[in-house]
Amino acid sequence: MYTIPLLPPGMDIETKAILKKVAVAHRYLAELKGVSASIPNERILIDTLVLQEARESSAIENIISTFDEIYQSDWASGNFATAAAKEVHSYARALQK
Repeated sequence: MYTIPLLPPGMDIETKAILKKVAVAHRYLAELKGVSASIPNERILIDTLVLQEARESSAIENIISTFDEIYQSDWASGNFATAAAKEVHSYARALQK
């Protein structure tokens, strides 16, 4: 039986290779932050990603929906294209909380 090792790891994880990757990731995150600031409502970007994740995770549970059904549905008004779209929106709301 596999046991999860305790944290923090016993080895040094701040190697040169990792620190170089962190610097590159930092640069791309800064670029994303700059681009997202140009969107009138930055929440749109985050909500879209959450809905995509919710759709993919729901598919694992055999709740199949299309992006059209999801984006045509509206949680606030209670109008859902299908029962599957409602489930995806419920999952997305849970992720956001």
